[in-house]
Amino acid sequence: MTQKTDLLLPVLKGQPVIPVILIQNLADAVPLARALAKGGLPAIEITLRTAAALDAIRAVANEVPEAIVGAGTILNARQYDEAVNAGSRFIVSPGATPQLIEAARDSKVPLLPGAITPGEIMSLREEGYTMLKFFPAEQAGGAAFLKSLSSPLAGTLFCPTGGVSIANAKTYLNLPNVVCVGGSWVAPEDLVKAGKWDEITKLAAEAVKLAG
Repeated sequence: MTQKTDLLLPVLKGQPVIPVILIQNLADAVPLARALAKGGLPAIEITLRTAAALDAIRAVANEVPEAIVGAGTILNARQYDEAVNAGSRFIVSPGATPQLIEAARDSKVPLLPGAITPGEIMSLREEGYTMLKFFPAEQAGGAAFLKSLSSPLAGTLFCPTGGVSIANAKTYLNLPNVVCVGGSWVAPEDLVKAGKWDEITKLAAEAVKLAG
């Protein structure tokens, strides 16, 4: 079993921040994806936390060729299949189950599973997973906890998400075992509702600079 790292690693290494997006209004999906891509963040994670999520993924996949759309908060095999069928190019889950691992094994679309504890991380490494989501990052111990894992669990890369902001993102990105971070601050709910796409593009451009 492998993680299909040839597909997933370029997405995670391609930008310092993966926007984690909650779509309430389907009409916002396409202009939001375009605004983020224009600012330098083409890869986005649309979470399956709203009724509009799957349709939003489908719309972005069909109408925004410059975007790399993924699906987040995937909890089971059914959601995995639905997200892939909607056009998701990567799948993100807050944790991992045997069912999810099996779904990933049968799919051409890579999975970024969540893990926190050394035991969870070791179990996923045995399944061939070397890139993991660390969620909820701040609540689980933050950058200090992740740093402490870098030596005993060397070779594992993380995308911390949850409580990550413009204020602490650089602290995470400076760690040797962090490949990128996930965050929602680049697409604040108030700006999305107001349709202020140019301001979101500016936030995306600022996030890109974190790579330096």
